[in-house]
Amino acid sequence: MTEPDTPMPSPVRHRRIEAIDLARGVALIAMAIYHFTWDLEFFGYVEPGLTTVGGWKLFARSIASSFLFLVGASLFLAHAQGVRWRGFGIRIAMVAGAALAISVATYVAMPETFIFFGILHQIALASLLGLAFLRLPWWLVLVLAAGVIAAPAWLTSPVFDPAWWWWTGLSETRPRSNDFVPLFPWFGAVLGGIAAAMIAERIGLFDRLSRLTVPAWTAPLGFLGRHSLAFYLIHQPVLIGCVFLFAQVVPPQVETPQVQFRQACERTCSAERDEEFCSAYCVCVLDALESENMLDGLFSGRQNESERQTVAAVAAICTDETETAPATGGNQ
Repeated sequence: MTEPDTPMPSPVRHRRIEAIDLARGVALIAMAIYHFTWDLEFFGYVEPGLTTVGGWKLFARSIASSFLFLVGASLFLAHAQGVRWRGFGIRIAMVAGAALAISVATYVAMPETFIFFGILHQIALASLLGLAFLRLPWWLVLVLAAGVIAAPAWLTSPVFDPAWWWWTGLSETRPRSNDFVPLFPWFGAVLGGIAAAMIAERIGLFDRLSRLTVPAWTAPLGFLGRHSLAFYLIHQPVLIGCVFLFAQVVPPQVETPQVQFRQACERTCSAERDEEFCSAYCVCVLDALESENMLDGLFSGRQNESERQTVAAVAAICTDETETAPATGGNQ
């Protein structure tokens, strides 16, 4: 008679893993670099739209993904053996309170683009939802992570266009916000972190990491990783304050709204089209918006639905005109 299979041991609680603190600290420094560049753009020291396209856009998404991945891994380490409700409740209350404070502060400062569901809102909700996945098989969590990441490609619908559904990330129109991290696809990164932690537990990686001694020079990064929420709340006001003070001494060279629009338009367009097309297309859109007296509203962000539809129509018309213009010119 054969012996029954030995059940997998329950995850054990390790002492704090310094390598995870270091990874979180590196992500925080990367976030500060991105936000500092955003501040320079906001004050006019770099070209408009720089941080929203190309490598900077990829950089921002990588930072957010790494944070949420670490949230999932940390959630597993802390609660896989059993949810420690008191500590979990305190942490959730702190994150949710900080998220609410950011929403209020940004609504006062920038009501048209305030942060209603940013990275902290995502972390709070994902931490609550993530508890339901801690005891599932790792392969199932990994499959679900892939499904959540892919969901916007096949679940997006006008049904989610009302403002109270924006947090899902499944609306057809993207809401204006300075930091938008909706449930789909970003919860997939948290599930990915949970699945990775499950695998790491099975192969004994966490035991090895918990015995790892990190170099002394990494202490500042570890400190940041252990106080990530405080750093997140403090760093941007400090950075934007520094840039503001610098601007009082060395003001940026401010371009006209028309030049700013063309630069931002061409930078965004260049991600998908060639330089010749983008130059002609952006001139077409600029001329049309100026003729409709809509440029100021576009820059301020104060547009109603009718105006947004007009802008979309102008973009479609200019796309068609720019695509057909070379062929027409060749026949003349």
